[in-house]
Amino acid sequence: MKKLCLLLGLVLMSATTVAIDGDPDAGKAKSITCAACHGTDGNSAIPLNPKIAGQHAGYLYKQLSEFKLASQTGGSDGRNNAVMNGMAAVLSEQDMKDLAAYFSSQELKIGAAPEDVIAAGEALYRGGDADRGITACISCHLPDGKGMNLAGFPVISGQHAQYTQTQLEMFRSGQRNNDLNGMMRGVAAKLTDEDIRVLSAYLEGLY
Repeated sequence: MKKLCLLLGLVLMSATTVAIDGDPDAGKAKSITCAACHGTDGNSAIPLNPKIAGQHAGYLYKQLSEFKLASQTGGSDGRNNAVMNGMAAVLSEQDMKDLAAYFSSQELKIGAAPEDVIAAGEALYRGGDADRGITACISCHLPDGKGMNLAGFPVISGQHAQYTQTQLEMFRSGQRNNDLNGMMRGVAAKLTDEDIRVLSAYLEGLY
């Protein structure tokens, strides 16, 4: 599965990434409205809102584009979120590239993982569970959780546990469905509530 994941990334990178020629300085000026939820530097202080500092620019651009698409299609296409749809609806292509360039240039502030989840979280993250057909997270997100920019796999280390848990639950239910080839939905469908809890908490302190 690890080889398949890497192959998919290499084969499909041209279809899933764009050349982000954004201007970080322009993005900073445009990010004022983003600060309330994500912090001035992209390190959100609100556990339900994601940290976007240090995230791959291509991934940020993709998410903004899909929020905008959802706003244009009533949520039938793209990534549907009541708050972000409205925020992205007014953004131009250059706005999205500039914002992506700015937040990707910021330094992500890593959190901490509770001691009681480290063993179980690390085992699942690094080794998966062959008996249940769960692929190791490192296959796409790498040992340090930094993902692969060209393949479109995001940084997931240091993220708020509450946000990660919510996203995994949404992938599992199919409520979120903008993942490449349904890869995250396929993995999340096999995760228990406890799996999701320990993985999310573990990732917050991964670096």
